[in-house]
Amino acid sequence: MWILFALLSAFFAALTSIFAKIGIQNINSNLATAIRTIVVLVMSWLIVFISGKHNEVINIGQKNLLFLILSGIATGLSWLCYYRALQLGEASKVIPIDKFSLVIGMIMAFVILKEAITVKTIIGGVLITIGTFVLIF
Repeated sequence: MWILFALLSAFFAALTSIFAKIGIQNINSNLATAIRTIVVLVMSWLIVFISGKHNEVINIGQKNLLFLILSGIATGLSWLCYYRALQLGEASKVIPIDKFSLVIGMIMAFVILKEAITVKTIIGGVLITIGTFVLIF
């Protein structure tokens, strides 16, 4: 089931990039990011309330909250940079560079989370890196 959600995530992420490139024409990229953020905020809380999970907020520990806040800050900075890059560059070049976060994330998973490094992950990371550079140059 996780593969289905991962594929849907990839599909919607692709749509996000195309819709964003069209939507940021002739407006400030930071304003565009703020509008997008409001939509994501409203959608997320609607899903939380519809699923009846809003009562679980009081059970969130300090460590969880801290890292969720840090993740939110990283997401916000990522979105601000991404929208500015989309506004300045071609989507077909910005998107692969943005997706290079896969390789960076894999490296961080090895270093920070102490996840196992396998031959498959190294080969995959190298191929993604090569593909990224082929697409942007």
